[in-house]
Amino acid sequence: MFKKLASEALGLSDIGVIVPPSDYNKVDADDYLFSEDGEKIFFLIKSKKDEYCFTNLALVHVDGDSAVSSKRTIKRYEYGSHRIGRVTIETAGTIDMDVELKFTIGDAPPFSIDVRKSFIEQVKDIYKALIMIGRLQERDERARDNAMHCLGVVGQMFKLGTASEEVVTAHYNALLNNINGTVLERFHRRDFAPVFERYIHN
Repeated sequence: MFKKLASEALGLSDIGVIVPPSDYNKVDADDYLFSEDGEKIFFLIKSKKDEYCFTNLALVHVDGDSAVSSKRTIKRYEYGSHRIGRVTIETAGTIDMDVELKFTIGDAPPFSIDVRKSFIEQVKDIYKALIMIGRLQERDERARDNAMHCLGVVGQMFKLGTASEEVVTAHYNALLNNINGTVLERFHRRDFAPVFERYIHN
């Protein structure tokens, strides 16, 4: 406990702050966005070493080796291929200086981000947004599984029918194209701007 208090007093800890939208153009993560494709920042946590940039398309993690080094590693986790889960907030105790946001994303190591407790209301916002993104990702995954199951069943029906091979092939290919379009457009969500717009109020 005393070590933590001393670290805070000396400014040696790595507790993050929430960057306001007016300063998004001043952070490192801004240089690595696909702004040409409509990507934009909705929430950003910055500490001495790291930036955790939540865009409508991905989490961009600017990973610093140390607070005194200029070396950075840019890691990108697309929501379209990285499922969010196990989202929790550990609130601050009486003498704690921070709250902790924890979550997993895909097969990356779990994230545990310390944020100054004065930003607790903003942390609650990103907590809600991440929970909702995870729910929608789970729903889309189930829909994709159902679509592929249906395609398999219909394929078996064609095989059992009496139609010629050419007719079966034509119908099956048309169905496959339709299913692919439906799955990719409706059940493989990549842009979560509406979720951030609903829950983020910074």
